Amino acid sequence: MTKSSPRPRRSTLAVPGSSLKMIDKARALKSDALFLDLEDACAPAAKPAGRENIVKSLNEGGFGDRVRTVRINDWTTEWTYRDVVDVVGGAGANLDCLMLPKTQDAAQVQALDLLVTQIEKAEGLEVGRIGFEIQIENAKGLLALDAIAGASPRVETLIFGPADFMASIQMKSLVVGEQPPGYDVGDAYHHILMSILMAARAHDLQAVDGPYLAIKDLDGFKRVAGRAAALGFDGKWALHPTQIDDLNEIFSPRQNDFDHAENILDAYAWCTSETGGARGAAMLGDEMIDEASRKMALVISAKGRAAGMNRQDRWVAPDSE
Repeated sequence: MTKSSPRPRRSTLAVPGSSLKMIDKARALKSDALFLDLEDACAPAAKPAGRENIVKSLNEGGFGDRVRTVRINDWTTEWTYRDVVDVVGGAGANLDCLMLPKTQDAAQVQALDLLVTQIEKAEGLEVGRIGFEIQIENAKGLLALDAIAGASPRVETLIFGPADFMASIQMKSLVVGEQPPGYDVGDAYHHILMSILMAARAHDLQAVDGPYLAIKDLDGFKRVAGRAAALGFDGKWALHPTQIDDLNEIFSPRQNDFDHAENILDAYAWCTSETGGARGAAMLGDEMIDEASRKMALVISAKGRAAGMNRQDRWVAPDSE
């Protein structure tokens, strides 16, 4: 999977690696991606069994075409090395990505790349196929974003980890993802989200928003997800199955926007051709379209196609009416 054709990540379901029951249930859900968690959702005493569960489950399959990721523990812990060796060595052929939490600098990404490469070579796996999803969860990671994003060709995604980040900057709030008490103007997370988004786009990566912990507050969840989608993020985490359908809808284009984007692409291709007069700009209904219009339409079209959308309205060239 190349960065020019990214894996869809509108919805990424978090699944504890310590629970075979929850892993089995995840197979039937309709998230674009999922990650089997060896970090926060897996207690220290449960991590060895969690690794075994994950290897067994990945090798059994049944996840369809979803992105299969495993979140390992961060490099400051004693568990990282064994997470990587056991999971990649035991199920590397059935693994799409590793997620590295609490990433603070490029060296941590490069160390993971080196370790995974050695395991791939030792196990006869395709070198470089396993991608990385990088979580930004503290101030150091945010300040090192550009270097982190460019640290390895395996990096596919930058992810905002709100809970740890809020603790990292000593934000006065216990409600993950919501505005802190007293912050009544603007968005307390805007700088963080835009920084992640800019680094992601500068390096041709995806940007994914992290979890919303109040899983019963669907209105709040949709509002926060809509904020990230409006900025241009590619998706968000789901902590509960009830959140998946909302995410798939929120991070997909509306049908009329998808149709319009496809029509812009068709109309611009025609008007810039010799048949269409080789013009640099033209009218599509009441709208002038040009090269900038084409670039904007490509974004919406790509998101719609990745979501499996079908066109319902088609522009017809004047000479073929």
